Amino acid sequence: MSTLLPKPSFKLSFVGELQRRNVHRAAVFYAGAAWLLVQVATQVFPFFEIPNGTVRIVVIAVAIGFPFALLFSWFYEWTPQGIKRESEIDRSQSITQTTGKKLDRAIIAVLSLAVLLLLLNQFVLHRFMPGAASSVAPAAIEKSIAVLPFENLSDDKANAYFASGIQDEILTKLAGIGDLRVISRTSTEKYASRPDNLKTVAAELGVATLLEGSVQKSGGRVRVNVQLIKASSDSHLWANTYDRDLKDAFAVESEVSQDIADALKAKLSPSESSALAALPTQNAAAYDWFLKAEHANNDARKSEVEADFRRAEEAYHQAIALDPSFALAYARLAACALGRHWFIARLPAAELAQVKAEIDRAIALAPELPEAQVALGLYWYWGYRDYDQAVPAFQRALEHAPSNSDALTMLASIARRQGRWPQALAAFGKAAAIAPRDAVVVGAYGETYMVMRRYPEAEQWLSRALTIDLDSAEALNELFVIRLFIDGDADGARQLGDTLPAARHILFNYVGGEVMNLTGPWVYPDLYQRRYDDALKTWDAAPVDTPKQRRERLAARAAIMTLAHRQQEIQPECAQLKTLLEADAAAQPDEPLFLTGLSWAELCLGHKAEAVRAARRASELLPLAKDAYFGAYYLNGLAQIDAWAGQPDEALQLLAKLLAIPAGDYVSVQRLEHDPLWDPLRGDPRFRKLIADAEAASKIEAQP
Repeated sequence: MSTLLPKPSFKLSFVGELQRRNVHRAAVFYAGAAWLLVQVATQVFPFFEIPNGTVRIVVIAVAIGFPFALLFSWFYEWTPQGIKRESEIDRSQSITQTTGKKLDRAIIAVLSLAVLLLLLNQFVLHRFMPGAASSVAPAAIEKSIAVLPFENLSDDKANAYFASGIQDEILTKLAGIGDLRVISRTSTEKYASRPDNLKTVAAELGVATLLEGSVQKSGGRVRVNVQLIKASSDSHLWANTYDRDLKDAFAVESEVSQDIADALKAKLSPSESSALAALPTQNAAAYDWFLKAEHANNDARKSEVEADFRRAEEAYHQAIALDPSFALAYARLAACALGRHWFIARLPAAELAQVKAEIDRAIALAPELPEAQVALGLYWYWGYRDYDQAVPAFQRALEHAPSNSDALTMLASIARRQGRWPQALAAFGKAAAIAPRDAVVVGAYGETYMVMRRYPEAEQWLSRALTIDLDSAEALNELFVIRLFIDGDADGARQLGDTLPAARHILFNYVGGEVMNLTGPWVYPDLYQRRYDDALKTWDAAPVDTPKQRRERLAARAAIMTLAHRQQEIQPECAQLKTLLEADAAAQPDEPLFLTGLSWAELCLGHKAEAVRAARRASELLPLAKDAYFGAYYLNGLAQIDAWAGQPDEALQLLAKLLAIPAGDYVSVQRLEHDPLWDPLRGDPRFRKLIADAEAASKIEAQP
């Protein structure tokens, strides 16, 4: 009767038998090869948009395979004749040493590849080509299309708004077809009208087809040329020319959209067919003003300059005056005004009421108009942070326009503010599929990963956003924070900031809450390294041409000098800042932005209780329950003031809470350990334990 293990012909200890059979070498080889495979999976799979679940499967598989590999090496030996069972080999003819040398060479090869991969990842991909690995576009699906910018062939180049408007409205109509994936205008606007590298463009956008077009406006006539191109073969699927009287130009969009749907064999529901055929207005002059308004609104969304918003609103008003039943113009006017409210300055209650009336008018005229539902969602979200009423409006917009990138992005943003972080990631993923070349959407996706302390994914998406738009201050700011607060690389952060001089001063009212928004991010590496004079020199050279700029410099100097324990040198400045910010806070009592600067002004003046009161009031105005995203900034700001106001118990309680929730952009182990901001707590053993516990927890979470 045979036994499970072959009997050795001479006595060996168990350890000696393991060595003779090269089990230890097999274990090292397997471990090295498994580690290399896992690294390839974790670093390469995401570049090709392979789901994270696949990476987990690879990790689990290699872990399960380890004991089987050891058993295999016990039972089998590598011979010149191939793999043979141990029991079949004559011991006197065994080639244990030869097999061992082969395994040694294999181990050296695997480890060399591992080292090469580490060096490539550290010094090439992440440092010199931060966006290279993350620039891979989503895979194309068959019924997908990108509408490229239409070329303006009119003699009058001022008619560029008209060509752009025709393109936008065709794209908007196509976005209402559920059977198509339609890429957002923000992702196509930077491409040429007729790019030479169509396959590359299609790959970057993740589409199977591209629509090229041109518009020529002359006298009372307009000519629209369009051609639908299959990207994989660079062949025309369909092309047509539409010659119309100018008063009938708006009907072209419906015809083109219907012809494209037919060419792509898209299935249309009865409501989708009706939406394609619907005309926004019968008034040619009103439509012309509407297209001018859309052009100005697009400028405003990029510039975030008040004059651009007001120019767009005036053009929308002109369109509505010519056609009081122009539902789309009402909806877009309301959305534009809400953009000014959110990005520039809060609208008075009476003006918000007028915006609501415009939205109600749009919905009454066209109940299923997606843009009207988007405007309604923005009203509740941007106007009042009423997420419960905003979400259904955006969802209704998607029912009628599944590729509406605004609705998708707003739903993702709301999920983030509600603290529904996994849902926010999923929603931003959907938005990024529709807007793969929109740096704002892609950057917001990366920022969400960052807040959740998933830093590798955050850096991947933020680097992609910066590759899309080198002027993306938001993406650059978040990458800067990763360098400084996660990597602890102050010099690297400073160098990254220097790549975009125009965005060196992201000013204190940009977000509020966090002291870095007072000092400005680009001087924070100096503070991190306790080079306070260098930080002050940067602000001394900052412009002070407006009251706003002067106030910002006062706030930055107050925070910097307090951190340097030199606040006694600038008492008059801090008193002036307090007066200015108290007036701002009194004028807008429900706005927490000014209270951050006020708390540091009070601290500079030695008014510790008043400083805590102002910071606490800010956190109460925007608590986590109301905004889990920005609310964490104000909670962190309160912890900072507590620490400097001699309230370590309160500061430590807040930090423990912030380390336990998604707040990874400004609250990290690295920052707690090194930022002078937390020097008042540094001698407290509870602070050291808090850091040690957080570091241990992060290591556990990082394990596969």
